[in-house]
Amino acid sequence: MTDFGPWSRIIVRHPRDAFASAEKIAREWRALNFTSAPDFVKACDQFDGFVRALSEHAPCAEHRAPGTSHSAPSTEHPALTLDSVYVRDASVMSSRGAILCRMGKPQRDAEPAALAETYRALGIPVLGTIEAPGRLEGGDFTWLGPRLAAVGRGYRTNDSGIRQLRALLGDTIDALIEVPLPHYRGQGDVFHLMSIISPVDRDLAVVYSPLMPVPFREQLLDLGYTLVEVPDDEFESMGANVLAAAPRICVMVDGNPKTRARLERAGADVRVYDGSEISLKGGGGPTCLTRPLGGWAVGGMGR
Repeated sequence: MTDFGPWSRIIVRHPRDAFASAEKIAREWRALNFTSAPDFVKACDQFDGFVRALSEHAPCAEHRAPGTSHSAPSTEHPALTLDSVYVRDASVMSSRGAILCRMGKPQRDAEPAALAETYRALGIPVLGTIEAPGRLEGGDFTWLGPRLAAVGRGYRTNDSGIRQLRALLGDTIDALIEVPLPHYRGQGDVFHLMSIISPVDRDLAVVYSPLMPVPFREQLLDLGYTLVEVPDDEFESMGANVLAAAPRICVMVDGNPKTRARLERAGADVRVYDGSEISLKGGGGPTCLTRPLGGWAVGGMGR
């Protein structure tokens, strides 16, 4: 497993399904800590542009996860909120199947079960589920190599969740690096491990070092990673959140020219998308908007 592709299949949940309507946005955005209410029409258009940017890099097949209808909350998944557009957080993908998370944000509790339906439809096994009192969110997990992973210990992922994750991964990994995350803006803020690191090749990662624990940064360097440093003025605009469609083939939020230039100097091909409605307001960049399926193809057969 890796987090830098190349991907043949990804799961997304379109804003038409997650946001559903301007009325639903108006009901939910404050309680979910969005910075302001997304514009529904613009969000849908931006997501289409995001998928186009991703498809220009790699011919990924898009699988729409179930969600809400266009006009009203679905009777099938009435509890899904605006946050469900950030589909990565509800699961972790392994070589033996999907691990369903138990969300650290209570409003997102319904997302793992909803995503399990997509896995069943695609013929991808569910390896296991994180159970209480464990908490684990997919944004706190990243693959650094085929048998090496890292998990962030913060407000969204706790010790019990990490123990359960380690047991479920079992002998499919050589090591799981536990990374203590900073308090930063507190328990109500969205801060994941992937807020400060995005692997984009086997030896290249985009990082925001000021919030990175020294031992973890040293481990990355010892592993042979070259670190593309995000400047201070591009951290809040999600310069550190970069999706690799394939090794060094990157998609990122527009508005981070310094990080983009540093990536390109490192040999990356970078495309950008307008994320003002779908990323910046909800705190979820391109990695958050996708759940790559790793080596799993439709029908459950690994690539």
